[in-house]
Amino acid sequence: MAHVITRPCCNDASCVSVCPVNCIHPTPDEPEFFTAEMLFIDPETCIDCGACIDECPVEAILPDDQLEERDEPYLQINADYYKDHDVEGGLVPPKKAPQLPDGELHVAIVGAGPAAFYAAEELVRKPQVKVDMFDRLPTPYGLVRAGVAPDHAPTKGVEKTFAATAAKRNFQYFLNVEVGKHITHAELAERYHAVIYAVGAATDKRLGIEGEDLSGSIPATEFVAWYNGHPDYADLDVDLSSERAVVIGNGNVALDVARILVSDPEELAKTDIADHALAALRESNVREVVLLARRGVAQAAYTNSEFLALGDVEGVDVVIDPDDLVLDAATEAALDDDTLDSTIATKIRLAREFAERPTADGNRRIVFRFLVSPVEIGGDGHVESLTCVRNAYAPGTERIAVTPTDERFELTTGVVLRAIGYRGVPVMDLPFDEVKGVVPNADGRVQAVADGDVMPGLFVTGWIKRGATGGIGMNRICGQETAEAVLRDFVDGALPAPTVVRDDVADIVSDRGARRIDLAGWKAIDAAERDAGKSAGRRRVKIVAVTEFETAAGMEPV
Repeated sequence: MAHVITRPCCNDASCVSVCPVNCIHPTPDEPEFFTAEMLFIDPETCIDCGACIDECPVEAILPDDQLEERDEPYLQINADYYKDHDVEGGLVPPKKAPQLPDGELHVAIVGAGPAAFYAAEELVRKPQVKVDMFDRLPTPYGLVRAGVAPDHAPTKGVEKTFAATAAKRNFQYFLNVEVGKHITHAELAERYHAVIYAVGAATDKRLGIEGEDLSGSIPATEFVAWYNGHPDYADLDVDLSSERAVVIGNGNVALDVARILVSDPEELAKTDIADHALAALRESNVREVVLLARRGVAQAAYTNSEFLALGDVEGVDVVIDPDDLVLDAATEAALDDDTLDSTIATKIRLAREFAERPTADGNRRIVFRFLVSPVEIGGDGHVESLTCVRNAYAPGTERIAVTPTDERFELTTGVVLRAIGYRGVPVMDLPFDEVKGVVPNADGRVQAVADGDVMPGLFVTGWIKRGATGGIGMNRICGQETAEAVLRDFVDGALPAPTVVRDDVADIVSDRGARRIDLAGWKAIDAAERDAGKSAGRRRVKIVAVTEFETAAGMEPV
């Protein structure tokens, strides 16, 4: 018997270090880790010890004899990885942190998402390191709370890891505190040896087409925040009166958006979806969601696990025209002679299997359209249609290159959701690369734009560091790298010494109107949401108004 990694895999890689036979790959030390969709267990090497099961924060690993029917395809997906990947057995040695000099190290982290927590986790292992985490929202966890789809509850299991970090004696929260408003960057720099910005990528990429700003054309970033109960988007105007919605993009966020739009609201009612979104979805007329992909199925941006999971949504057909599954010549040749990368081969196989599935009368539909680009959103004040162009592979170029043809068609729709990626925005007092949408850095150390020199004591991690790519697992590696840079600079004497004691931070933010929420306040909010969910059989009922968060945290109304 072997163990199998299934859909919830977050690439956290906790399982890698506890495997005594090194049968879980790719590891963080392997180049492919940074692009892998998930991790895979080699069925030929696994000794069935079960150590990985205990370590996995999202309960994605199961013995192969305990798989539910929907998870059985992962037997082949795990095994397929090792058809074209040779690995060596043996225990992966843990990294040893450097010996720190005497004295305390004070670190401020701005942001409370996964990358922030993974940096904090690495830092608070040393009792002499004191970490203060700031976030303008009343709640921590970033996109784990406000980005992970509500019907993907196992993925939110990483919150247990974050909570363990927050419970450390040398960690404290400054939630509901906005850096730049309640305390400045300069004031942080005066009080901490190091300031780490983990502010993510706060906006969406633009399409650059006519009609993009019509009412009913919505960035997926905002739509996801809306159904997840982000306070900034609780009042977003989402018109679901048309029978067809169009999602531009085909990454995992696009799949999440499509799935939420056509899922049975009564099934969603068992999750922690925001109540205002649930009410809107109960009144929704959407019966079909069309996903548009600029390139072909071999270059699809979604992960195989998320694509496969669409087939398990009750009452929903996944519709793919076999004629749309066109491959470029290089991919076709590699597939025919069995030299194609296993992940891409699986992507093609799954799409072909979906294309052969029968549909059922009365079912809602998710329709995939490959090699299609939007060219214009039409409507008189509100979205009414979307004009698209068919693409073809450009001859004599790399297989990902496509070019538009003369074939155009129009889709009638009342809502267009733009899911082509997140983008970072400039951070106050930090240099910024407008082209890449990141803060320029070297291993997390912020660099000046003019000369590339490192700015001592200033660091970044997460999407603002490397761009909006990669999920939880990548953020762990990213956060650890930045934390290691902080520790190394402390050892090397490269961090500036604080000129002001940090003990006055709580008073500064309070004097400027912040109603700080600390660990006790967050625990009270968490308990209130979970208690509200118990009677309805839900994980939690999310609070969405800042004033209600403050009340739940034990504050008097203002």
